[in-house]
Amino acid sequence: MAITPVVTLTTLGVTDLERSTAFYQALGWPLSSESVPGEISFFRTAGALLALWDVDKIAADAGQDPVKLQPGSRGLTHAINVADRAAVDAAFVEIEAAGGTVLKAPGEMEWGGYSGYFADLDGHVWEVAFNPFWPLDEHGKSIMSA
Repeated sequence: MAITPVVTLTTLGVTDLERSTAFYQALGWPLSSESVPGEISFFRTAGALLALWDVDKIAADAGQDPVKLQPGSRGLTHAINVADRAAVDAAFVEIEAAGGTVLKAPGEMEWGGYSGYFADLDGHVWEVAFNPFWPLDEHGKSIMSA
């Protein structure tokens, strides 16, 4: 039996759930009614759900020792693809206003797109990109062929 190739949920470990929830809400992300205030926050996206949960609870749930979150790259990025260059620039205005940290300002990329990187309040790294070779539907979901 194979594992179905679908990402249904990404959970970010956070140190202050209320603060992190407010950050993503400030970006305009709708909080799902399945959220449990003070315990876990779920955000619906055009793709998988995004969850915010206490980093120590994630470690305990996975049978691991607690970890101290450090700002910067953890060998993992999350990406948000948008419709055009102007949407990338607009996203970074919102990100900075919400308290995010710009790691790499938006700019032209050697592969023909336009992107930049930011860190959320717990140092999780995100890319916001316009990729002219990656078509999106009206909801921002990829319509790339398999």
